[in-house]
Amino acid sequence: MVENMTLSTILTFCIPGEYGEHHPEPEEPDRRRPRPGVEEEPPTEDYNEHLEREDYDDYGHSRRNGKSPKVPQRPERPVVYEKPAPKKPVVVTVPPLPEYPDPKPGINYDDYDYTVYLKPPDTKEGEWTEEDKYPKKTTSKEEREREEEEKKQKEKKKPPETWDSEEVEEPPKEKKKCPPLGLESHRIEDEQMLASSMLRHGLHAQRGRLNMQAGTNEDDFFDGAWCAEDDGRSQWLEVDTRRSTLFTGVITQGRDSIILDDFVTSFYVGFSNDSQKWTIFSNGYEEMMFYGNVDKDTPVQTDFPEPVVARFIRIYPQTWNGSLCMRMEVLGCPISNVVSYYSQNDVLTSADNLDFKHHNYKDMRQLMKVVNEECPTITRIYNIGKTAKGLKIYAMEISDNPGEHEVGEPEFRYTAGLHGNEVLGRELLLLLMQFMCKEYRDGNPRITTLVHETRIHLVPSLNPDGYEIASPMGSELGNWALGHWTEEGYDIFTNFPDLNTALWAAEDRKLVPHRYPNNNLPIPESFMADDATVAMETKAIIAWMDKIPFVLGANLQGGERLVSYPYDMARAAKNTEEQPPPRYRHQFLEEEEEEEEQESVAGVAEDDEGVSRTPDHAIFRWLAISYASAHLTMGETTRGTCHADDFTKGMGIVNGAKWRPVSGSMNDFSYLHNNCMELSIYLGCDKFPHESELAEEWENNKESLLTFMEQVHRGIKGIVTDRHGEPIANASIAVAEIPHDVQTGSGGDYWRILNPGEYRVTVRAEGFTQSSKTCLVGYEMGATHCNFVLARSNWQRIKEIIAMKGKGRLRLAPPGGRRLTPAARLRMQRRQMWLNRQRNLTTTLPPTTTPFVPTTTLPPTYTPTTMRPRRLEPPTPSESLWDTETETYTEIITEVETETWEEEGTTRVAPFTTAETYTVNFGDF
Repeated sequence: MVENMTLSTILTFCIPGEYGEHHPEPEEPDRRRPRPGVEEEPPTEDYNEHLEREDYDDYGHSRRNGKSPKVPQRPERPVVYEKPAPKKPVVVTVPPLPEYPDPKPGINYDDYDYTVYLKPPDTKEGEWTEEDKYPKKTTSKEEREREEEEKKQKEKKKPPETWDSEEVEEPPKEKKKCPPLGLESHRIEDEQMLASSMLRHGLHAQRGRLNMQAGTNEDDFFDGAWCAEDDGRSQWLEVDTRRSTLFTGVITQGRDSIILDDFVTSFYVGFSNDSQKWTIFSNGYEEMMFYGNVDKDTPVQTDFPEPVVARFIRIYPQTWNGSLCMRMEVLGCPISNVVSYYSQNDVLTSADNLDFKHHNYKDMRQLMKVVNEECPTITRIYNIGKTAKGLKIYAMEISDNPGEHEVGEPEFRYTAGLHGNEVLGRELLLLLMQFMCKEYRDGNPRITTLVHETRIHLVPSLNPDGYEIASPMGSELGNWALGHWTEEGYDIFTNFPDLNTALWAAEDRKLVPHRYPNNNLPIPESFMADDATVAMETKAIIAWMDKIPFVLGANLQGGERLVSYPYDMARAAKNTEEQPPPRYRHQFLEEEEEEEEQESVAGVAEDDEGVSRTPDHAIFRWLAISYASAHLTMGETTRGTCHADDFTKGMGIVNGAKWRPVSGSMNDFSYLHNNCMELSIYLGCDKFPHESELAEEWENNKESLLTFMEQVHRGIKGIVTDRHGEPIANASIAVAEIPHDVQTGSGGDYWRILNPGEYRVTVRAEGFTQSSKTCLVGYEMGATHCNFVLARSNWQRIKEIIAMKGKGRLRLAPPGGRRLTPAARLRMQRRQMWLNRQRNLTTTLPPTTTPFVPTTTLPPTYTPTTMRPRRLEPPTPSESLWDTETETYTEIITEVETETWEEEGTTRVAPFTTAETYTVNFGDF
């Protein structure tokens, strides 16, 4: 029956997993599907029933209207039907493919390289290839293992393929960092700064530069910030860069004041291209406010989220502490050239291939080592001592014979880094080392002459401890005092012994130079005591000065742009009770005319008010001008000084006591304790300039550094020896009308820096007869040779006799050389009494009117009865007669007999008078 059934009446189905796929049930043609009924909504349960149902549902119970659970129906047995016969598959003919050569087995064509490579030309028979000419060496087992390891390492280092690795997120782009535009270094001029208002003239917009220092009195024209007139939030401070600039941030700082505490805590920033339409920096939704300082001294850098291109920038303070005052610096990268004719803001570039960057202690030592390796024949590295932290103070010597002092060759020194945060001098000396080494190797005649005729010492950092404190803060974020002092808290420049006070006291008592010397003054014993407040660096510098006979030197500092010369200590004015006589009007006018004539002849006179002059005042001014005039910007009258009034009067030089009086300075000590004349060179307004400014600063100071070194060869120099050619050490060289002497070195050589002119020079040495001669100093470069030959004197024997006698009086030789008898002694006494009586007699006659006629006749001289004076021998044939200067000195010595003698003599009683003549020979060797 089953076989007669049709497929349309049979419900065919298969149990899944047992007979195959499940087929849908066929529909009957006359049967209709019933419409599904609407399900009734179950009644809403109350709260208790709902909780009870949930509790019982956990245990598998059913509580539906109180009925017993429904028994599940038994499933019906499925009917099995036969499977229909499978249909024959339809054969589809595929078009024939083109014939390709059979691929080689093992080739993966998915990674096939389709690059066309050029094949080497086929070699003909009989020709030798490179492999045949140079057969490959057989490698050993160790070499093969090493090659395998190298291959493995290369495979490890090889970056993974894109399809084998996961996608790597790209790191965020680094923000562009731009250097400061130059508000602190005064590259931005005063005309480029503008403000909405100012509280008074001393607080104008130009005082709003970073690290601007206030004057001595905070109420003068030179205060330490820009301050607005009122406390309105519409005030602003503007900077014109005179070109299109990419602004990346600003640095703000509070007011420099001892009393007040003023600083800005928040502000807006605006930009403009024409100074008319301004756009406030925003984050896309609203104007963005930046936060500023929390104190008045620490600089705070604010970076913009996105750089802005404009020409003008403004700061709009919104909140502040105290008064509305601030200082600032702008960070930006110039995009276009300077607008119109302005060129002061252009950054100079150097043609010298030098290392223009900041060097820490390790980098500085490495750079000096590289210079020494490049020029080993003219350089030497040594250290002069250690700091409190144990860092060595390195020095570089540049000379044709490094390590030895050559007789006749002057010693010169440059020192820098006395204050750790003044780093420009440090970098300039490192650049000077590289430059001199490079130019010497290239054959520069100027550098070659300096190296061969001068022994140069360069110390780039006298306070490396302070530099390590200041350098982490960078060029702009370190305040004015960070790293200024040593680790122990000393200021090295003013930590030297005070020798001025003792010298000036001796001068007031007329003890100089007979009882108290005017040069090479001794150091007080209290200064070198163990409990003295002296830095370790200072002691090392003093020992270095005593070891080497320096002639000229300079210390490089920062924070100003000028040259300061001694004295640095101000001398108190003398209180004289005697008043000058009154001057009538005509007398005053005559004196005024004379002063004007002197000024017109001597040039522009210096204001003497507050100036503490040295005996070499004119020479110090010459040396200071030699550096300032060769500097590219120091002598410009339009720039002025960095912080306060221009004490230099547009010349770039100033007396230290007039500008900033201090006691115990390095310059005063070097001048009074040694033969060295030292000055202080302040290189710029910015103590810690940015790396981008180092090339410009090098170009500004390069010619000045070389010119100042050449001044050591100006004046006179020579050698002092005895008649046998032996050098005389510690001989005193005195120049007429300059009460400051110098001493010869261990080799008898000396150097005396003098201005052009004619000088009378006198040489004195213990145990020798003094000698004098005239020396001429010209305007051309090169010192004049003035050699001296001294003859021994009998002063040493006289001193020995005095020492043997002790405190007793010395017996003088009697007239005639014989002892007096008692009768002769009595006659001499009577005659002396008679002469005294005649001298004391007075007459009552009126004074005669005969005019007094001066006479030039000498008193009668008697035949000397003493030994012949010791005369100097004539010059030896080895000496050049035309280079020998002979002078004759005649001394008349008159002695009166004060002693009595026992023996009687008939010698005539008369004063004991002798005339001694000395002939001194001078020769130039």
